[in-house]
Amino acid sequence: MAAPTVETTGSDTAQPRTITMAKGLNMAMRAAMERDPKVLVMGEDIGKLGGVFRVTDGLQKDFGEHRVLDTPLAESGIIGAAIGLAMRGFRPVCEIQFDGFIFPGFDQIVSQLSKLHFRSQGKLKAPVVIRVPFGGGIGAVEHHSESPESLFAHVAGLKVVACSNPVDAYWMLQQAIDSDDPVLFFEPKRRYWEKAELDPAAEHLPMGSSALLRRGSSATLAAYGPMVKTCLDAANAATEDGNELEVVDLRSLSPLDLGPVAESVRRTGRLIVVSESPPESSVTSEVAARIQQECFYSLEAPVMRVNGFDTPYPPSKLEDGYLPDLDRVLDAVDRSLAY
Repeated sequence: MAAPTVETTGSDTAQPRTITMAKGLNMAMRAAMERDPKVLVMGEDIGKLGGVFRVTDGLQKDFGEHRVLDTPLAESGIIGAAIGLAMRGFRPVCEIQFDGFIFPGFDQIVSQLSKLHFRSQGKLKAPVVIRVPFGGGIGAVEHHSESPESLFAHVAGLKVVACSNPVDAYWMLQQAIDSDDPVLFFEPKRRYWEKAELDPAAEHLPMGSSALLRRGSSATLAAYGPMVKTCLDAANAATEDGNELEVVDLRSLSPLDLGPVAESVRRTGRLIVVSESPPESSVTSEVAARIQQECFYSLEAPVMRVNGFDTPYPPSKLEDGYLPDLDRVLDAVDRSLAY
């Protein structure tokens, strides 16, 4: 069951259609570029090739090389150039080809991009979106399956969001592009080819809101990005044992919208937070700490967490043992219900 929605589009009268997440992201950039000639797309192999995941397929052909720019293999240069463009009134959308490639640009993001508005006492805006395909599950080599979102959630001045489905991908990316603040936009790459029906005329949530996806009474599962589907699958499986699990998609990691999570926990009395990232000093840490502060008298058990591990991401043959799956989520549910 979806949470109440508060925004409407009104301007897009296209008919409902079934799309993949990759298509939803492509449509979002196309819509933003059609609305605003100052929107630019830039990154490695995103023009003629259409990106390694084909998310930007056709954009350079339709909008030209002056708006869809193939860049050198230099993440620091991509982000630094985007900052300069934003200062001159453009709205750059940067693609980091894989999550592990973002670190050469870390200094530009943390020392420059996040501080620009504050440093200029509000005189300068930084409407830069950095798209990051993240997470594992695709059998890739080193530096291609990272979950670095918690690093950026610690940085004041950045918005950090993660879509989990094609419909959110379509709406949230447009909202990110429209934002005058810099946005780290994390896309679960293993979900790029999953499908959902998009109605461009339907209502949609603000980018910074979490969403209640499924009602339940036994326990609450909170997740984001690739783990949302895992939690929904776990909730379906739990019914065989007579447990009804509520599922909340966090969507925004900084700032966190924990209101719907707290409301859910006050109903169920239990919370399991799920993420692929290493557990220490992570988004799941923050969610667990704040819910235990805000909902202490409603909790029937400690907040449980299901994460990857505090190790480097393993070789692809071992990733199934690293990534949280349905069984690990249901094991955490069982441990919570045992209290």
